[in-house]
Amino acid sequence: MKSKKTSKGTRTLLEEQQRIYKKTAKRIKDIRIERGYSNAEDFAYENDFSRSQYGKYEHELGTDMRLSTIVKITKALNISIQEFFSEGFDS
Repeated sequence: MKSKKTSKGTRTLLEEQQRIYKKTAKRIKDIRIERGYSNAEDFAYENDFSRSQYGKYEHELGTDMRLSTIVKITKALNISIQEFFSEGFDS
């Protein structure tokens, strides 16, 4: 079976997506901890997230999230979308 070849540009895009997923996961975790939630499961439970799914959002590999999920998380963290993306996404 032949595998699909990807161009260098496609790999670069996929690498960039993974980089952004990781930064998003780190930002979510950092803000949760800043807000006094030392435990991700407690935060998920108190804010009506599936604990297992929320764990994926903070996982070091990150995950592709829908915009509605990011909005729900930022609301639960009491932070605006602008403020959320204002740090950690520069480079």
